[in-house]
Amino acid sequence: MIHRLPVLVATLAAALAAAGAAQAFTKTDAIRPADDGVPIGTTLYLPDGAPPATGWPGLLMLHGLGGQRTDMNLLAETWYVPRGYAVLTFDARGHGESGGVVEIDGPREIADVRAMFELLASQPGVDRAHIGAWGISYGGGATWRATVEGVPFAAINTFETWTNLYSALVPNDLTKSGVVFGFLNEIRASAVSPLVAGIKADLLASTNLPTIRALTAERSSIQHLDRIATPAFMVQGRRDFAFGIDQMLQAYVKLKGPKRLYVGNLGHPPSSFIAPDLPYFLAESQLWFDRFLKNAPNGIDTRPPVEVAPSPWRGKAVSYPALPPTRVYVASMPGKATIDENAKVVRTIALPKVPIEQFGAPVVSVEASSTTQFPRLVAVLSALTPKGEVILSDGGIQTALGPRPRTVRFALASNATLIPPRSRLRLTLASSSTAQDPRNLVYLQVPLPAGSNVTLGKATVRLPTLKTPISR
Repeated sequence: MIHRLPVLVATLAAALAAAGAAQAFTKTDAIRPADDGVPIGTTLYLPDGAPPATGWPGLLMLHGLGGQRTDMNLLAETWYVPRGYAVLTFDARGHGESGGVVEIDGPREIADVRAMFELLASQPGVDRAHIGAWGISYGGGATWRATVEGVPFAAINTFETWTNLYSALVPNDLTKSGVVFGFLNEIRASAVSPLVAGIKADLLASTNLPTIRALTAERSSIQHLDRIATPAFMVQGRRDFAFGIDQMLQAYVKLKGPKRLYVGNLGHPPSSFIAPDLPYFLAESQLWFDRFLKNAPNGIDTRPPVEVAPSPWRGKAVSYPALPPTRVYVASMPGKATIDENAKVVRTIALPKVPIEQFGAPVVSVEASSTTQFPRLVAVLSALTPKGEVILSDGGIQTALGPRPRTVRFALASNATLIPPRSRLRLTLASSSTAQDPRNLVYLQVPLPAGSNVTLGKATVRLPTLKTPISR
């Protein structure tokens, strides 16, 4: 979310203010020391009046990278506290009023989440057994990680985040360098930890991968999700080029407890924003917490557990009893060309004259050879629609090519995008995504060894699509 989150919250607050229950609360801002002495900025909200017999349900709210707790406060004041929730927001280390440095949801940051849980649970009138977590992007990653590490949340709700940080940022062992560069620039200079500074060059260049794998594994949750039963509501974006749909599709399959997945019109840049379905999925969030933190029998846990929003939003999501059924459209793109690091190969074919709706990660296979070196290959899949070119997915892979042609196969980003009738499918192959369009900054141009070239032959695209399109 990064800098757009205050806009998101303000928009949401305006949309929901009329529906907000009129209940007063006490708000306390404080700087509290962590167990290692680092100051942590906090805001505590307690509803006025006597708590329920079992105590107030609680909610810990975690902001995104480059954000601060004030991003969460208006949301808390508008939507949760007036409905009888005790809420604690806090500045993650290296953010807002907190000291310390950013280690990308490392062990020290997860220890802070645990400490914030204990702080909220210790407040008079708060029901320790019914405290949930609400986390977005960076805060969502911390929510998942804290949950698998045993912080006893009674329910969680995450937004546009990851469960596998390596596959999100370094898919096929090739870093989404533009995405990572943008994220790292969100960290204020004084808060860049030695750990982050030490891996930055390797991360951007896709080198020293064993170290990066180990670091990202410690910040991922996917490998542990099959052993937790915490009720989890996942909200992921249709077109999020940082954290794709697959991050939550895989989580949904592994989770054993109550679970709900919503795929909506939100996402990190370059996705469009602000999400028009924002009030809808935040209302669903409220129902989720009411069900598991207040024991309210509102039926959200008995409805079909998967919803996908059409694009554009029409006021209603499409429900499914399980992950949406898909079929694969296969496109064969013949040809042969040799390029260097500054050139590209473009293949374009006609599509059926009916709407097609991508849902998931396309897979590209291409015959490739090199008499020199061409250590990375990037593919951009786009649709040439009657209204212009729309990027469907980007992806890349590290290669080890020789003079004998071999098939290079790799998955692209997992998104959901409608391809209208009378469109054409375009595949751009190069060493960066900027070769497709200078504004496409997912994979930046990083210099290759002098004289690098690659010969690209027949390409095949396997495009997963909804069996029945829901957008128009």
